[in-house]
Amino acid sequence: MKIENQKGAAAVEFAIVLPVLVLLVFGIIESSLFLYDKAMITNASREGARAGIVYSYPNRISNTEIETAVKNYCEAHLITFDAADPDPVIEITRTASDSSGDPLIVKVTYRYDFLVLPDISELFGSADSIPSWIDLKAETVMRLE
Repeated sequence: MKIENQKGAAAVEFAIVLPVLVLLVFGIIESSLFLYDKAMITNASREGARAGIVYSYPNRISNTEIETAVKNYCEAHLITFDAADPDPVIEITRTASDSSGDPLIVKVTYRYDFLVLPDISELFGSADSIPSWIDLKAETVMRLE
C-alpha cells in the first residue's frame, strides 16, 4: 500500500521533535552557565585566600579586605541575569596567632538561580519538587606566608 499524499509530514515531524530540541539546547546553556559560575566561585575563594596569605608589614590584611577581593572578583566574572549584583556569602577562618604556616580558610557560597528549569517544572505542575536555585560552594585553604 503506497501513500501518495505526504504533504506536511515534515512539519508534523518537526513539531514533534522541536520541544525536545529546545529542552536540549536550553539544558546545555543552563548547565554551561552553572559550571562556569561554579568555577568562578572557586576562583574567587582562591583570590581571597591568596590576598589573605601574602605577608604584609606590619600587619596582615583584614577580613574586610579579603571579602572585598572576593566580591570584586565575583562582580567582575560571575554571569547572572538578576538585576542586582551577585552577593556571595563569604566566611573567613584564621587562627588568632596569624603566624607563618597557619591556615587561612576562605569559604564562598553563592545562590545560583536557574534560568529555565523552574519554568519548565511549572509546565508539568511539579514546581515544588524542583528548586529554582542551588547554592554553589567553594572552599580554599592556604597557609600564611
